[in-house]
Amino acid sequence: MHPRRPEGFDGLGYRGGGREEPGPGARPFGSASELGHWVTSPPDIPGSRNLHWGEKTPPYGAGTPLGGASLNEEPNLGAGGPGAEQLNRFAGFGIGLASLFTENVLAHPCIVLRRQCQVNYHARNYHLTPFTIVNIMYSINKTQGPRALWKGMGSTFIVQGITLGTEGIMSEFTPLPRELSHKWNLRQIGGHLLLKGLTHVIAMPFYSASLIETVQSEIIRDNPGILDCVKEGIGRVVGMGVPHSKRLLPLMVLTLPTAVHGVLHYVISSIVQKIVLFVLKKDNSHNLSTESSTSVQSMLDAYFPELIASFAASLCADVMLYPLETVLHRLHIQGTRTIIDNTDLGYEVLPINTQYEGMRDCINTIKREEGMLGFYKGFGAVIVQYTLHVAVLQLTKVIYATLLQNVS
Repeated sequence: MHPRRPEGFDGLGYRGGGREEPGPGARPFGSASELGHWVTSPPDIPGSRNLHWGEKTPPYGAGTPLGGASLNEEPNLGAGGPGAEQLNRFAGFGIGLASLFTENVLAHPCIVLRRQCQVNYHARNYHLTPFTIVNIMYSINKTQGPRALWKGMGSTFIVQGITLGTEGIMSEFTPLPRELSHKWNLRQIGGHLLLKGLTHVIAMPFYSASLIETVQSEIIRDNPGILDCVKEGIGRVVGMGVPHSKRLLPLMVLTLPTAVHGVLHYVISSIVQKIVLFVLKKDNSHNLSTESSTSVQSMLDAYFPELIASFAASLCADVMLYPLETVLHRLHIQGTRTIIDNTDLGYEVLPINTQYEGMRDCINTIKREEGMLGFYKGFGAVIVQYTLHVAVLQLTKVIYATLLQNVS
C-alpha cells in the first residue's frame, strides 16, 4: 500500500498541491510572525459552542491580523496571557453548569411546594406570594427534615431523559423533524409540533409517577428506588402495580391536556427566547459599534445572552400556563391514593380525593369552589424559584468578571 503522504513531505515546506523548495537565500522560520503565514483557520463545525450570534470563523486573509479580533469574533485574550485564555475557554461550561444546577437542583424545593399547593384543593392559604411559601418551606423542613423538600428529584431527571430519548428516536425513524431548518414552512412546523406533542404523550405515564413522588408526603412514603418511576409508569400503562382507586382517570383522558400543555410551553418559550435573543443581539451590536468595549465586557456579552433568553422564555411559559398546569396536575394525581403535606400548617397530612370527570369538569369545579385564584395556588413558589435563578446568574457573572480582571 502506498503511503498517503506526498513525496518529499517535510512539514512546513509542503502546502497544498506541491512542495516549495527554499531558494539559496531562504531563511528558516525563526519567528512567530513568519509562522503566522502558514497558520490557517480550522473549518467551522455546525453547532460549535465557540461561535456566538451565528458568526463564522473568518478565513485567513479576511483583513484581520493574526492575534487580532474583529467585531464579530470572540474577544482575544492574548493580552491577558494564557491564564485568561484558559479561563475564557471553560467559562461557557461553568456558566451553563451553574444555570443547569439552579434549574434542576436548587429550584427543586420550589417545584415540590408548587405542585403540592396545586393539587391541594383543601387549602385555604393559596400561597400567592413568596413570603408565605418560604414560611411553609421552613415549617416542612423543621418537622420532616430537608429531605422532604428534595423528594422526587431523581425521577424528574428520569422523565427528562425519557423525553429527550423519545424525541431523538422518533426523529430518526419518522419524517417528523426534530429541529426547524432556516427555510421552514407550515408543513415542517406542523410535523415539528406533532413530534413534541407525541413525545409528551409517550412520557406521560412516567410524568404521572414522578408527580406522585414529588407531592407524596415524606411522613408516610417508603424510600423509593431510582427506577421506581419507570416501574410505576409502565404499571400505569398495563394496569398493574400500585393499587389505585376507581376514580383513576384513563390515560386517554389525560392525553389532550398533557399534549396541549407540552406543545404550548414549547411554542411560548421558543418565541420568547428568539425575541429576547434578537433584542440582546441588536443591543450588543450597537454597543460594539459605538463604544470600545473592554475584553471582559465583550466576553460577558458573548456568554450571557443565551442564558438570559432561556431564563426569560421559561419564566414566561410557566407564568402563562400556570392555570393549565394546575388542572393537569390535579387530573394526573386523581385516584392514585396520594397523601400530601398540609400546606396550610406545614405539618399533618391530607388525602387527595377528587372526582373530576375530565379537563372541562376540573376547570369548572376549581372556578366554582376555589375562585379564579384557585388556578394560581402556589404561585409564590414560582417567584422564589426564578428569583433564585436570577441571583445565581448574577453571582456567576460577578465572579467571572472578577476572575477575568484579576487574570488580565
